[in-house]
Amino acid sequence: MRIIGGIAANRHLKAPKGLDVRPTPDLVRQAVFNSLGDRVPNARVLELFGGTGALSLECLSRGAVNAVCVELSARHARFIEQNVALAGLPREQFHLRVQDVFVALPQLIVTGAAFDLILADPPYGEKNIGKRSESFAQRLLDDADLPKLLAPGGLFILGHAKRDTLDIPVAWGERKLMKHGDSWMRFLQPVT
Repeated sequence: MRIIGGIAANRHLKAPKGLDVRPTPDLVRQAVFNSLGDRVPNARVLELFGGTGALSLECLSRGAVNAVCVELSARHARFIEQNVALAGLPREQFHLRVQDVFVALPQLIVTGAAFDLILADPPYGEKNIGKRSESFAQRLLDDADLPKLLAPGGLFILGHAKRDTLDIPVAWGERKLMKHGDSWMRFLQPVT
């Protein structure tokens, strides 16, 4: 796994061994960032379910002004810290919060935080045909705090498995859906 574009392009990142983390594949990240284009430079970024921090670091490499990365696992957080160092990006632009995403969201609102891009590629949910998804992706869509963290015109990019059929609440408008094998990436904005 590596950073694909920007000033840290081709820097290799570390990921924990085993199945605890499923980093967003390089090809999927490349497609997402090609699609985002000019939205990344000068953006304020929030990455949820950080895993390796690859999405945050890709943003910083491409000119984002800062990134907040939320990851629950202290073990994975250590890998994220190593990846910040490996990427050689300015440390002061990156903030890691080691906590549950659904605890972090209301805390970030209280601080007055606003983000131009929110990226999340959480652990995949189970196949759910005939029943409502219980995945982290669905929980993010259902969370009333998440849209409040987007700056005007901001985008929420959500990754999930093809087999995880999501219900998109009326609070969100889908701008784009990218399909790459089992990985689907949805580009969403709050409906105003």
